[in-house]
Amino acid sequence: MTNPLLADDARMDFTVIRPEHVVPAITTRLTELEQGVESIVDPRTPRDFVHVLLAEQRLQEALSRSFAPVAHLHAVADSPPLRAAHADAEQRITAVQARLGQHHGLYEAVRAVRARGDFDELSPAQRTLVDHTLRDFRFAGVALEEPARSRFRAISERLSQLSTAFEEAVLDAGDAWREHVTDERDLAGLPPSALSTLASYAREEGLDGFLIVLRQPAVQAVLTYADDRNLRERVYWAWNTRASDQGPNADRFDNGGRIAEILALRHEAAQLLGYPDAATLSLADKMAPSVAQARAFLEDLVRRARPRAMVEREELRSYAARELALPNMESWDIAWASEKLRRARHALDDEEIKAYFPLPHVLAGLFALVERVFGVRVREVDGPRGWHPDVRYAEVFDAGGQCIAALYLDLYARAGKRGGAWMDVCRARFRDGSRFQSPVAFLTCNFAPPGPDAPALLTHDDVLTLFHEMGHVLHHLLTEVDLPGVGGIDGVEWDAVELPSQFLENFAWQREGLNEVARHWRSGMPLPEELFQRMLDARHFQAGLHLLRQLEYALYDLRLHAEYDPARGPRTLDLLADVRREVSVLPPPAWQRLPHAFTHIFSGGYAAGYYGYLWAEVLAADAFARFEDEGVFNPDTGAAFRREILAVGASRPALESFRAFRGRDPDPLPLLRSYGLAA
Repeated sequence: MTNPLLADDARMDFTVIRPEHVVPAITTRLTELEQGVESIVDPRTPRDFVHVLLAEQRLQEALSRSFAPVAHLHAVADSPPLRAAHADAEQRITAVQARLGQHHGLYEAVRAVRARGDFDELSPAQRTLVDHTLRDFRFAGVALEEPARSRFRAISERLSQLSTAFEEAVLDAGDAWREHVTDERDLAGLPPSALSTLASYAREEGLDGFLIVLRQPAVQAVLTYADDRNLRERVYWAWNTRASDQGPNADRFDNGGRIAEILALRHEAAQLLGYPDAATLSLADKMAPSVAQARAFLEDLVRRARPRAMVEREELRSYAARELALPNMESWDIAWASEKLRRARHALDDEEIKAYFPLPHVLAGLFALVERVFGVRVREVDGPRGWHPDVRYAEVFDAGGQCIAALYLDLYARAGKRGGAWMDVCRARFRDGSRFQSPVAFLTCNFAPPGPDAPALLTHDDVLTLFHEMGHVLHHLLTEVDLPGVGGIDGVEWDAVELPSQFLENFAWQREGLNEVARHWRSGMPLPEELFQRMLDARHFQAGLHLLRQLEYALYDLRLHAEYDPARGPRTLDLLADVRREVSVLPPPAWQRLPHAFTHIFSGGYAAGYYGYLWAEVLAADAFARFEDEGVFNPDTGAAFRREILAVGASRPALESFRAFRGRDPDPLPLLRSYGLAA
């Protein structure tokens, strides 16, 4: 039987992939990779771009085509057999890539390409790929001598194992807790859409009534709307102690030991490469010039946001004591009390808003918006079968009607699926002689599913999330760089990769943008102007508290990696307490365990880089300010953004791309205005 993971068909049928396909396919690809590298380093092979860099890209892309679907299925359709196969394959890949990263013959071959007299005649993307490859060799320890070289390789392999185990522990801890509710009166305060979601979770398990599970739609609904304070506390306790030594499943999935080992190994790896700490190593290929400057950037934002947040805290406490009989507001009361205050102040009700954001229309409107801004059509089509009946498939067509890219969309929360929202690469754009591979992306969210009598209805925050991930998707799909290593999102500085995603969110705050996506699910009427104005009035509601929360995460991550001391250990919780004393104005209880489920930095690639969300937000807000000046749907402005930001990938530094679009360096003022912190 043909292994589907070895097929090079443009459209992959996910229903035929089985766990038993994984290891044989990856073993085959790794054998091809290692044999191909030996051909590259053969003295008879010319030391030019085509025979060295392009040949290596061909081998790596073949491996990616086989493993990307496996990694994605591990995140969205987890099962014990798939988990075991994924772990085995990932371990094999990590071992081979670690060896190749220290392969002196391959390193010297790339150096020879760099030293050629015609190097400057290569395209910008080709030159960048050469330079990035040499940099990655240095980061892989190619210059180390034994025993340091072998130790570095062992660290890389172990960190890969720990990252996967960390994420799986968070998933398992989330799936292990649930609360069955049979009396609807115990869920007083929850709107009908939330009750429908909890009822659907119960039906999944063959139960009557309602089931509260640790999935984002359920947790958010209970913490925001449930009038039963004890219920809010139980859900908050379970959610904020996942995979830790605390909570209802204390010690069962505890990530504490993994965190300590990850931090120790990252620090050791950085020092082996000659860096003082893991944060300095992390920033070596990012936009931020140094750890000190990244920290100064964050602390400046703290100084600006904290006074505003303190006012917001006192307003909330006063309101909770006066109107809600909560003289001692706790962490599990904050979202509930905030929603009450938001309604009282701005007459906003999420149920009223959600009625105007039925997912089918939001998606169609988003595609229409993309066409108006960037000149490409996105259309859902009958495509290959996905991994779940809810999976959608769409293709992207250029102005001439040619299909140039595709994407899979998996938008609803369910068991066995990682929480959150993300975009990932299925296939990269790659031109290899006469062969051309168009890019394909995965877009994943965890929205509440449709009810029996209504489509899935999104909050405005959900709409922003969908726009955010679509920004990443467009960065990948609209690249015009033909080399996977520097095309789309690959190779872009990690603190700039959020620019297109955060940029696209802004359209969901514009009247013109909302005209595309907002229609009442029953009447088909557009979003009323009066409701839109109330939404705008509430846009900066608790903006200071929101910004401080992001700053807390970013500063904690940066300091955790910059201040690690092998003699003292990670100080995981002590350092978090220090950061909260400096930043937070609503500190959570001591038993809360943020680090233990902080997948962004322990399994998601954002280690010492979480600050990048805010760094890139400066770029995004300033980029969108040009659209505000020239017209939200100005086709020339959209074409410029596509040409100077989306199309070029990592073929030049992100700051050069920004300057090419904006005509100057970034200005932080639009970001401050977006949070209501500037006039």
